[in-house]
Amino acid sequence: MTKPTVDQLLDAAISAVPAGEIRPGQQQMAAAIAESLDTGVHLLAQAGTGTGKSLAYLAPALLADGPVVISTATLALQSQLIATDLPRLAESVAGVLGRTPTFAVFKGRHHYLCPAKIGADEEDTLFDGGEDDGWLGQRSKLGIDIGRLTEWASDTDTGDRDDLDPGVSEAAWRQVSTSARDCVGATNCRWGNECFAEAARERARSADIVITNHALLSIDLMHNRTILPDHSLLIVDEAHELADRTTSAARAELSASSLDRLSRRSTKICGGDVSARIAEAADLLGVAMAECPNTRLLELPESLNQALTLLEAVCREAVSGIGNVRPDAADHMARTQLKSQLTEAQETAQRCLIDAESDVRWCEGDGRGRSLVVAPLSVSGLLGEELFADRTVVATSATLTLGGTFDSIAGSLGLRKENEHTGTEQPADGNSGPMWRGLDVGSPFDYRKQGILYVAAHLPRPTASGLSDAAADELVKLVTALGGRALGLFSSRRAADTAAEVLRDRTDLPVLLQGEETIPLLVKKFKADPSSVLLGVMSLWQGVDVPGDACQLVVVDRLPFPRPDEPLSAARAAAADAAGGSGFATVSVPHAAIRLAQGVGRLIRTGSDKGVAAVLDPRLHTARSYGPYLRKTLPPLWYTTDADKVHGALGRLSGQVPDSARA
Repeated sequence: MTKPTVDQLLDAAISAVPAGEIRPGQQQMAAAIAESLDTGVHLLAQAGTGTGKSLAYLAPALLADGPVVISTATLALQSQLIATDLPRLAESVAGVLGRTPTFAVFKGRHHYLCPAKIGADEEDTLFDGGEDDGWLGQRSKLGIDIGRLTEWASDTDTGDRDDLDPGVSEAAWRQVSTSARDCVGATNCRWGNECFAEAARERARSADIVITNHALLSIDLMHNRTILPDHSLLIVDEAHELADRTTSAARAELSASSLDRLSRRSTKICGGDVSARIAEAADLLGVAMAECPNTRLLELPESLNQALTLLEAVCREAVSGIGNVRPDAADHMARTQLKSQLTEAQETAQRCLIDAESDVRWCEGDGRGRSLVVAPLSVSGLLGEELFADRTVVATSATLTLGGTFDSIAGSLGLRKENEHTGTEQPADGNSGPMWRGLDVGSPFDYRKQGILYVAAHLPRPTASGLSDAAADELVKLVTALGGRALGLFSSRRAADTAAEVLRDRTDLPVLLQGEETIPLLVKKFKADPSSVLLGVMSLWQGVDVPGDACQLVVVDRLPFPRPDEPLSAARAAAADAAGGSGFATVSVPHAAIRLAQGVGRLIRTGSDKGVAAVLDPRLHTARSYGPYLRKTLPPLWYTTDADKVHGALGRLSGQVPDSARA
């Protein structure tokens, strides 16, 4: 059968969508991806809300020679692809393609039940119950959950945690799952033929389209691309999150409590001396960290150096003592897992002891849960070398251009400006570094007619982490003018709590506050009650999708710059300053631009939405150095600083809600 064109595939895919129609931006994006497949030039594609970017990349993906991997940052998008977009696509294009394309999900091992841990007795495994290691035989909540998981293991076909309803605690799930590092491998495991994770991987290897997440993609990059199935096309959706997710995957940490558990687990296999020395290192580490500030540790205090040196030495000795573990040994799994955990602790201690310019060290947390953390200063080098090699990469998001250009995002992914391909020239032979091009297909929404961007320029500049009295007054005026239907996005927990207290005291509106209930339940209540107000912090800035009249006002309390004492951001800013640049301009401003665009983007979700995005931070209007840059990153709403006009517009909107919606 003749290979179909991208237009034929897109037409077929759209025909299966209820009231579906091809949008110009969607068509432009699909054609650009098909061109990238032909030329090998990587693509950064910004597609605004309403473009239909999922189908814009799924349709041309079927033209790739070989499997396609799609990576997402959020579970919501992954669920949408698996539950809705891909089944619909597979059915709709079968006639055009000549076959029904297949798809599968590829997750980390810890997402699946481990038959080895379920089937093993206590002699052959290291149960990880935190402070409740002695759960066996008890009817504690933990024991009940594990009993239910053991029964479920006999009924489930997938062993996938996401298929378990209702769910269980993290502590319970740890008892019946394993990490990639602790896994002994299917060939070395007597339960290998029953392994749910291996079965999922086998399905992924034979699928046309494989859905994964940024965390697993990052781990694959750090392990020389040996985890994900071989593929010719990688699509990174929500690509603005990839650098941060890779940083998280590459970080490591040590705490006194985790070392206490490691000490207890090592007793039987390594002996009392090793266990006691690990416990001593845990105590030393706990005392040393209590005296450390929550800022970057350019130099290690002597007490911390002593604790890490002891830990590194005893773990290295214990690993050597365990040696090569025979697959036929009775306690094969326990030894293998303990060796893995000791190796990880040794390598983390060693990494913290080395004064490497490429890493950042700091302490965080409280009490025995306080941790020593080490993370890479930058992941752009790793991404530049590994992400784009031997495959075509399409990175897409609604937020890829910052200040009107792709430069910042491209740099975070390891792409160089001089390698940008404008379409008027061919990639130079022998060019060092991957060639790429940027494409902004816009949005089908008429933002200037649908919404207002209001900056409260008359307010004082924010100084503290809380909410000023003047900002609280403005918040009350905005919310009461509309009569609810407001989403408040705050830069700190303290500010959100203050806002909730003020609104509850000065209005009769139902106030929903993040932390008082789960986010899904809060969002459900927010959608159901047109007079309600939902307030929260960072997870609401990009995790809430409330189209229609339920959300017609989004209030941002302040520009979301990283905190100046946040160790990793501060270290990156200092490195930029030392290189002759501006740390504020290259680190803090792009960070704020992405978060602000994501937050303001909660307002207009469909072509019929209307409303106001209000920023209570006057710097967005008054700061000449970065204000215009931030505004260029936002959707092109009608812009004003006139409070009276905005209050009037909200008042008119409040009269547009049908009586039926008020019931």
